[in-house]
Amino acid sequence: MRRGRNGVQFVVCVANRGYRASLVVRRLYRILPDGEAERNGLVRIIDESGEDYLYPKQLFAVAT
Repeated sequence: MRRGRNGVQFVVCVANRGYRASLVVRRLYRILPDGEAERNGLVRIIDESGEDYLYPKQLFAVAT
């Protein structure tokens, strides 16, 4: 994952199948570092609820 100038990371949602209430396609989401989640193919983001949750990494692309 890529970090911005202030160390904050963002990804863009490219699919939300199974998570339509929590994720919006083409919206940017902030990533919270979680090494264990990444090793398991997950990413921890702050979703539409304003809370952080784990989601499958393949639902996102790195925002550049």
